[in-house]
Amino acid sequence: MTTKATRAVGVDIGGTGIKGALVDLEGGNLLSERVKVPTPAGAEPDDVLAAVKTVLETLGVSDADVPLGVAFPAIVKNGKTLSAANVAETWVGFEAEKFFEDGLGREIHFANDADVAGVAEARYGAARDVSGLVLLTTLGTGIGTAMLYDGVLIPNAELGHLQRANHGKDAEAWAAYSAMERDELTWKKWAQRLQWYYSYLEFLLSPDLFIVGGGVSKHADEFLPMLTLTTPIVPATHRNNAGIIGAAALAV
Repeated sequence: MTTKATRAVGVDIGGTGIKGALVDLEGGNLLSERVKVPTPAGAEPDDVLAAVKTVLETLGVSDADVPLGVAFPAIVKNGKTLSAANVAETWVGFEAEKFFEDGLGREIHFANDADVAGVAEARYGAARDVSGLVLLTTLGTGIGTAMLYDGVLIPNAELGHLQRANHGKDAEAWAAYSAMERDELTWKKWAQRLQWYYSYLEFLLSPDLFIVGGGVSKHADEFLPMLTLTTPIVPATHRNNAGIIGAAALAV
C-alpha cells in the first residue's frame, strides 16, 4: 500500500453505529460528509461486512485506489479479534482482518477503535506534542481506552473493563454514556460515576493528560467541569470523528 497517499478512508465500527468518511491525511480533516448506518442487530461478521460495504458504496470509494482503515471494538492482535465488546461472541478468536480483506476485495489496516482514536489525537489533536502518559477514553456504548506515552501508542489497553470492588458490573457497564441513558441519569449523577472512574485511573497510572472522546464529548461542557482531578482532562479535538480519522491515518 502506497505511503504517498494524501487521503484515505476511515471506517469506525461501533456497538450502535458504523461510520465512515474520506480523510485528508495532511491535516486530519474530513474531505467528505460522514456516512453512518446502524450496526446490525447481533453484529455478526457477515452482517457487519454488509454494512461496511454500504458505507463504502455511499462514499463512492468501493475500489482499492484509496487506502482503507477499519476500526473495531475489540482487542486486535495480528489482524485477529480476541474479544467482543457490544458485538457478537463470534468475533472472539476471529481472523477479522482477512475476513474484511476477502469480503471487500482489497487490503485494509484493521485495529482497535479506541487505539485509532488515540492515533488521531496524537497526530492531529489534543495529544499532539504532549509528553508523558496520555489516556484517551471514548465514552459511548462502552468505554474504550488508548494509552500513549510520548506520542507512542501502547495498544489494546482495555481499561474500560476495570472491575468495581464488590459489584457485578465493570467500569463501562457503570459509567459509559449508555449507562447514563439506560439509568436515565442527569449530567450531575453521571459525572459522579465518571469521577469514580477517572479517579481510579489517576490513582493507578498517574497520567499527564486525560482526553475524552466519543459522541458525548460534544457535550463536554455539561460534565467535565464537574470532575475534580489532579490530571488535566480535555475533550478530544476530533470528538466522535477521531476513530474515522485515526483508522484512515493508519491505512497508509
